[in-house]
Amino acid sequence: MTITRGQFLSGSAKGSAALLVAGGVLGEFVDSAAAALPSNDTVYVRLLVGAELLASDFYSQAINASVTNSAVTKYLKLAYFNEQQHYQSVAGILSGEGVTPAVSNDITFTYPSGTFGSQDSIVALAKSLEDMTLGTYLGAMSQIQTTSLLTGLSQIAACEAQHASYFTSASGGRAFRLSFPPALSITQASNALAVYSS
Repeated sequence: MTITRGQFLSGSAKGSAALLVAGGVLGEFVDSAAAALPSNDTVYVRLLVGAELLASDFYSQAINASVTNSAVTKYLKLAYFNEQQHYQSVAGILSGEGVTPAVSNDITFTYPSGTFGSQDSIVALAKSLEDMTLGTYLGAMSQIQTTSLLTGLSQIAACEAQHASYFTSASGGRAFRLSFPPALSITQASNALAVYSS
C-alpha cells in the first residue's frame, strides 16, 4: 500500500502493523506520552517516522549497491542500524497512544538517477539526507509540547549529527562548522521528504 504525504501526516492511512518500542530512552517514557499527545505533536512524530523510514530505505539500498570501500560500508551499516533503532523508538511513541505508525511498505521512495552507482554519489546523498533528518528533529524539538519526549529526541538528533559529520568528511567537506545547525519547520521538512517519495 502506498500512502500520500497528506495521508501520512494526517494519520488516515490504514493497514500498517503497529510496532513495539525497542528499548532505549524513548521506550522509557512512551507510556507517559501515551494517549496524551497533542495533535500537533502527533503530526511531528509522524514526520519523524517518515524521516527514519527514508533513511533506513536509503542505507539499505546503499549497502546492497556494493560500490563503497570497506570503511564507508562499515559506516553505512552502522547508520542503517541506528536508523532502525530510531524508527522503532519514534514509531513506538505512536503505538503507545494507539496510533498505527507507517511502515516501510507504506511509502515508495525514489532517488536521483545514479544515486547508487558510485561511492561518491552515495556519500553525497547520505550527507544531504542526514542534514535534512537532523533539521527535522531540531524543528520538531522546538515545537513539540510533550516535554517527556525531548530527551530521547535530542539523543536521536545527536546521533544524526554524527552521521552528518561523518558523511560530510567522507565527501571532502569539513566535519563540522555551524554552531547552530538549522531547524526545519514542519512544512520545510515535509517538502524535503516529499522529494524522495513517489
